[in-house]
Amino acid sequence: MSAAEGDSVRRRRPRYRGTHPRRFEEKYKELAPERYPELVAHVRARGMTPAGQHVPILVDEVLRALAPKPGERGVDCTLGYGGHTRALLSRILPGGSVCALDVDPRELAKTAARLSAEGFGDDVLRVKRTNFAGVVAVLGELGWHDGVDFVFADLGVSSMQIDDPARGFTFKHDGPLDMRMHPTKGRSAAEWLASASAADVERILVDHADEPRASRLARALVARRGELGTTRALADAVRAALPPRTPDEESERTLRRVFQALRIAVNDEFGALDALLRQLPNVLRPGGRAAFLTFHSGEDRRVKHAFARGLADGTFRAIADEPVRPSPEERRENPRSAPAKLRWARKA
Repeated sequence: MSAAEGDSVRRRRPRYRGTHPRRFEEKYKELAPERYPELVAHVRARGMTPAGQHVPILVDEVLRALAPKPGERGVDCTLGYGGHTRALLSRILPGGSVCALDVDPRELAKTAARLSAEGFGDDVLRVKRTNFAGVVAVLGELGWHDGVDFVFADLGVSSMQIDDPARGFTFKHDGPLDMRMHPTKGRSAAEWLASASAADVERILVDHADEPRASRLARALVARRGELGTTRALADAVRAALPPRTPDEESERTLRRVFQALRIAVNDEFGALDALLRQLPNVLRPGGRAAFLTFHSGEDRRVKHAFARGLADGTFRAIADEPVRPSPEERRENPRSAPAKLRWARKA
């Protein structure tokens, strides 16, 4: 046996410090749910999301709003971990099919492979790597020129992206300040900040997060231009810009708003959502249904106003009077569901 072969045989999985793993890469059991299902169930029972997974929100409520039936076809605009997609597929079989979109090539490949292994092959599940602004083009590629019976969109960012420090979406752990849904396309958040003016930063903080200290924070971040290459550097800069003795809870809320605003800008999330809402009437067949899960006021306003306009001009025959919210039980079992709002519309 060569030295290299011996090293390979003796190599052990890295151990974590303490009694519980803290770093994302140390949570290897949660990242392999097929090998450690009992641990995953234990993590879920504690009201936590296992590393590398995403717990679908308001699943029963989404199914009631979309009312999928055997033989129908629909679009899931945000495949993610596949929880909603799986639920929709279970309702449209036999004879139906779902087209699932996702701009993230890493998560799309994992989820497509997992659903295929569960028996959802190409005959019932079509997977396309694009964001939902490209839905009309995708339907044309599939030959679904007369549209679909339902459209679902779970907006925002998935737990798999949030939890992985290497993706740069969170201030909870240090990592590169990236935030791109597609890790190799466009500018990273660090690159965006390196070239943005104070007016640019202030605009996204107001428009994308309703940040009350937008002007103050914008000046502080631009003053650190070129130094904000990691999530920790950005978090430290934001904290330093806040007034002295700002309570920790308020500091964290500010950090969430800053990270949210920057993520939306980097990925042009509002542009993609506006494009989807414009295309929606032409995507739905007569009597088709749409359901959108939103997670902050900027998303919810856009969906609410688009549905209201569609009702007023006769495009939709009914819309949700009020958003559907997660039950106290769901919020307790999955705290990340707390900000979710579900709105639905039915085409005339």
